[in-house]
Amino acid sequence: MSRLLEVNGLTKRFVAKANWYGRPIRHVSAVDDISFTLDAGETLGLVGESGCGKSTTGRLVLRLLDPSAGSIRYDGRDITGIEGSALRDLRREMQLVFQDPYASLNPRMTIGDILTEPLMLHGLVPPAKRKERVAELLQMVGLAPFHARRYPHEFSGGQRQRVGIARALAVEPNLIVADEAVSALDVSVQAQVLNLLKDLQAKLGIALIFIAHDLAVVRHIADRIAVMYLGRIVEVAPTRQLFATPRHPYTRALLSAIPVPQPRAARQREMLTGDVPSPIDPPPGCRFHTRCPFAIDRCRQETPAMQSTGDGQEVACHRWTELPAAAPLPATTDSAGAARLARLQARFVQSTEVPPLSR
Repeated sequence: MSRLLEVNGLTKRFVAKANWYGRPIRHVSAVDDISFTLDAGETLGLVGESGCGKSTTGRLVLRLLDPSAGSIRYDGRDITGIEGSALRDLRREMQLVFQDPYASLNPRMTIGDILTEPLMLHGLVPPAKRKERVAELLQMVGLAPFHARRYPHEFSGGQRQRVGIARALAVEPNLIVADEAVSALDVSVQAQVLNLLKDLQAKLGIALIFIAHDLAVVRHIADRIAVMYLGRIVEVAPTRQLFATPRHPYTRALLSAIPVPQPRAARQREMLTGDVPSPIDPPPGCRFHTRCPFAIDRCRQETPAMQSTGDGQEVACHRWTELPAAAPLPATTDSAGAARLARLQARFVQSTEVPPLSR
């Protein structure tokens, strides 16, 4: 695979307090010196608790926010400081699927108009063929051509998210950032949308940054997972390897929080204690040391660097070689069976579409 995205030392600081003259005197570091890569056609899962900087990272990559420091290279070119027409051209290659499928759609526009708008802005399809392209996009996401005449309020949450995906696909991007794209949906609908994203990615070869706080969801779709805590990446690993041998104590705690039906397995969980520190005044050293059961004095004083474990994983922890083995996850946490069931449900839903409303 060819390298599509390379992020080095990315940082984003927001003004938390200013003086009487409007000059900033205190900042909050939403993202602090993170680095990662993404290959063409690959899915990178970005996970962590709420407020850890996942969504800010996605918006920085898409250049919806200007970074405070660091660099972003896309397809071999530096896009960190591009502006104007160059930035507009970049929008076609990088798209976003929003968390709220209703708030991201204009309630005064029909679905057809919503999908036609990006085609017009980028001049991709002649006016005579736009209706045909809209019908094609709707069919790609499991909807019918007649849905183009309806408005967002006439759809369910899962259908609206399919429209959001179709809008992102309209400009034929190389990279899509899915920002908590299934968190507002029911569990069965989540599985359908995840299967849809996987199928579309396999068909179109799109790279995907999938942002979520639920590791069980990310496990089903991601090739690699990057774990974030308080603005920093603490571990990166291939998905199966991360679930089999988590190295960072925070990753182990996140895995332990996945619901399981066996009470005995639940009793073996490594539960987190305490609250997440304030990003305005983060603790010195390792930012996780205030909640880590394995912390020592070095953790409180020295910030751990990201280091390779030698088997494809990277971890930012002083004591990763000394930690006891993590308890294995029960086999029932595997979502393969649920994914197959969701595919059957999706086919049933598509074969029993509601007829168009008369107007």
